Amino acid sequence: MAIAGAEALLKPLTIKGLTIRNRVMSTSHAPGYGKDGKPQERYQLYHEEKAKGGIGLTMFGGSSSVAIDSPAAPWNQISVADDSVIPFFQEFSDRIHRHGAKLMIQLTHMGRRTKWDTENWFPTVSSSPSREPSSRSIPKELEEEDIARIVASYAAAAGRCRRGGLDGLELAASWGHLIDQFWSPSVNRRTDKYGGSLENRMRFGIEVLEAVRAEVGDDYVVGIRMSGDELLANGLTQDDCIAIAAEYAGRGLVDFINVFGGQARDEISHAISIPNMSFPVAPFLYLPSAMKREIDVPVFHAQRVTDLATAARAVGEGHVDMVAMTRAHIADPHLVAKLIDGRDDDIRQCVGAAYCIDRIYVGGDALCLQNAATGREATMPHVIAKAAVKRKVVVVGAGPAGLEAARVCAERGHAVVLFEKAAAVGGQINLAAKAGWREALSGIPRWLGAQVAKLGVDVRLSTEATEEVILAENPDVVVMATGGRPSRGHIRGVEHAVTTHDVLSGAVEPAGTVLMFDEMGQHNAASTAEFLARRGCLVELATHDRLVAQEVGTTNQPVHYRELYKLGVIMTPNMELTEIYPEGNRLVAVLRNTMTGEEEERVADHVVVECGTLPVDELHFALKPKSVNHGITDLDALVHGIPQPRDGTPGFALYRIGDAVAGRNIHAALYDALRLCKDL
Repeated sequence: MAIAGAEALLKPLTIKGLTIRNRVMSTSHAPGYGKDGKPQERYQLYHEEKAKGGIGLTMFGGSSSVAIDSPAAPWNQISVADDSVIPFFQEFSDRIHRHGAKLMIQLTHMGRRTKWDTENWFPTVSSSPSREPSSRSIPKELEEEDIARIVASYAAAAGRCRRGGLDGLELAASWGHLIDQFWSPSVNRRTDKYGGSLENRMRFGIEVLEAVRAEVGDDYVVGIRMSGDELLANGLTQDDCIAIAAEYAGRGLVDFINVFGGQARDEISHAISIPNMSFPVAPFLYLPSAMKREIDVPVFHAQRVTDLATAARAVGEGHVDMVAMTRAHIADPHLVAKLIDGRDDDIRQCVGAAYCIDRIYVGGDALCLQNAATGREATMPHVIAKAAVKRKVVVVGAGPAGLEAARVCAERGHAVVLFEKAAAVGGQINLAAKAGWREALSGIPRWLGAQVAKLGVDVRLSTEATEEVILAENPDVVVMATGGRPSRGHIRGVEHAVTTHDVLSGAVEPAGTVLMFDEMGQHNAASTAEFLARRGCLVELATHDRLVAQEVGTTNQPVHYRELYKLGVIMTPNMELTEIYPEGNRLVAVLRNTMTGEEEERVADHVVVECGTLPVDELHFALKPKSVNHGITDLDALVHGIPQPRDGTPGFALYRIGDAVAGRNIHAALYDALRLCKDL
């Protein structure tokens, strides 16, 4: 194997009577695929793909609720509060087991970390009536009768898991759920037998585990997921967490401990506990490593282990017994099989964009920024089937849309020519990757570029496609992936401004004071503001939105804010840029308050605008009248997963994808390419 120490990952692990075929797992998480509180087909197919791909253990149902006052609805979660879930577990277990993998679930009572205004409209509950920063609820303080009821709910839910054929379960004492709401002095202010000393604060968790063990028996695998250090000023310390783990393991209540670092208490701690690309790989590996030295049950770990080399080191050096590559499997569910087959170069590596997680926290479903098949296994293939008829395909543009189109068409067996007028593949990603901590985005075109080269695509860099050049190829299909050019919006005097593209490309190098206006609320403006501030500019970032980077998700937005504050960037929301005009050798920017209508002026050396992109579509419209389909994509065929209609008329079909249609994002570009080209 090309990866040093990879043999350590492929050794089986036996916990009690359960043998897991290797040391690679996916932790319980919440992809938002639940339906009616059950893990139905979409949920199961998502995990089945990992089982097909060689994973040892896949865990599901992050935050699966054990009681009706812990609602599953807010994030399309799983409810294990009644027996109706058992048939779904049985079907799920059979589906995973037929591929040789094991399946476990995470059970929890959310306590205060949920919403009260959903499902049954019960108040949230906790050890103490302390406000929860993320869900913003003030919970009811649990009475002893409530505690007894919830303990019984945990046990009943555990019994359903065993009857459903699951191989084991873990309890969530993590990310501010009920068990760790009792543990943590930052929440628990009780003065009865459940509060005060660490021994008392451990009591609720012990009662839960004792009840679960009594229900499922000593031969069933039960674990717990917990922090190794809450990293909060008034939270559990590393020593506290080791003491808890040692006590629970020493009592024989848990068969494994799944350790992470941090605590999802507020926005920045949430971002730290689910580290994105701004963090190094495996930033909290020291925590499970320290815990493993003190306890005698297997230790699991997950936090930004994105590559097999890091995973192999974690297991091979004895830091952990199982290493979780959860987001890595979202990017490539077949990574273990590729490792075994000696195809590690074919692994699509997670870049840490956290697009998957950020979508969940706004009520969406988990989707991978760079793999459009993940979560769509019923309709989108991870393995591309060969076409019945080989065709000549010309793709114009080697950004993410064009690269994916070329890759999929080549996998189909077509002869593919890819034109790119720049000297390198990547398109707009190459600009985004220049902006500070987002450099890891460059991994997306790096993988795609390597794949198209390996598949024999005729890649012609520094070559501008024209009508004559394209038609000379005598193509059957032309895919226009020409991307977008920066829009300047409709601001009066905007000709005096430059765009974020101009800045990141190096076309202009602003100095002095910069007024940046953001119309989009995505990463672009915030990243460029950081880029400029690091180069010594005095930057004000204004937006008409309520917040700077308003559209950026939970695990990324706090990192932008942290960096912007550190760099001294002034953040000005609720301001619309209405006019720019020169005054001497400087510029005056007129800002209008969107709430009051009042105007203010800023004098700056440069004005930078981010207004999204407009399609580069001139070549498409030049070719449109010459194409057999008049350049139109049949949307019904696209949605139903069938080939685009063609009546046998000689000539080429013309399609347009990605930002060449309308400015969106990397995932949209890749999805456009995959769902079109998989049927060509």
